[in-house]
Amino acid sequence: MGYEVKNLNQQILKFNYEQNFKHQDFYVSKSNVYSFKLLNSWPKWEKNFVNLIGESFSGKSHLVNIFLQNFKGIKISANNITNNFLHEIKIYENIVIEDLLENIDENLLFTLINTIEQDNKYLIVTSTRPIVEFKFKLLDLNSRMKNFLLSTIEKPEDDLMYALILKNLSDRQISIDKKLIDFIIKRISRSYSKISHFIYKIDEISLKRKKPIDFKIIKEALGE
Repeated sequence: MGYEVKNLNQQILKFNYEQNFKHQDFYVSKSNVYSFKLLNSWPKWEKNFVNLIGESFSGKSHLVNIFLQNFKGIKISANNITNNFLHEIKIYENIVIEDLLENIDENLLFTLINTIEQDNKYLIVTSTRPIVEFKFKLLDLNSRMKNFLLSTIEKPEDDLMYALILKNLSDRQISIDKKLIDFIIKRISRSYSKISHFIYKIDEISLKRKKPIDFKIIKEALGE
């Protein structure tokens, strides 16, 4: 399952940005397999609350979109939670809160979590670090954070880095030689955000110079 690419060395898949959250576009690797299997095993969870953790561009949004495609539900960005949202969730069994930070209306979040718990619904909260480590002023809210099952997307290994670079390039209709991707993997940080920024940068340099991506452009983007 996941973003399966046969003959990665030769094949470039032509995706556009609207397709990014489809099930078949997600590449399952050691870095994210636990999270992928956990969300796809719903409702057979140890707890009704899941905290999906990972750095920016690690695939958290992709995973929750796959989850909602499969099992239905409602999603909201943490900073958009309002009293009206407390009423909206009544008809949904699954609720997803994305990008939770400590800077939030704590009473509103506490009420939301309590409502979900009382109604025996399911909640997924995404964040860049474990929410159990957050230091809310509302002590009862800190206590609620301990009720979440933690699922972390780890830093990408080589095969996932290859797939991410290939996917990001394909989104931009860019095809480059395998040896260039291998060159990038050996030099770039194992960071989802760094990979995304790097692809943007080489695309920008290539467009400005009206030249195809080569070793020179890659080295410049890497700061070498």
